[in-house]
Amino acid sequence: MSDVILLEGIQIPLRLGVTAAERRIRRPVRLDLEVARDLRAAGISDRIGQTIHYKQIYEVVEEVATKCDHKLVEALGDRIAKAILERFDADAVTVTVRKPTPISGVLDYCGVRITRTRDDLD
Repeated sequence: MSDVILLEGIQIPLRLGVTAAERRIRRPVRLDLEVARDLRAAGISDRIGQTIHYKQIYEVVEEVATKCDHKLVEALGDRIAKAILERFDADAVTVTVRKPTPISGVLDYCGVRITRTRDDLD
């Protein structure tokens, strides 16, 4: 299946990092999500009940990102992906987490791209 719901460019200020110095200041972390689901029924019916509302996806992302501390971008991405799969009827989720300017003046972003499927919930 190739249908996906996209949320791109989410920015949430977080204290994210391994060191205490990194976690001292909240900095915007950029998130992109691809939520895989068969969207044919929604395309035919034009009804929101046949899809996953992107606002509800965003609310889960925001909740997971802000409710606890995350040291690693890997942990944040994994937690978001699993929460989406637990709460919605999605087949798979890909979360891209970008941490801006992790090394001053050297690169724009570092990050990860995590993909989880229903099989990963076991």
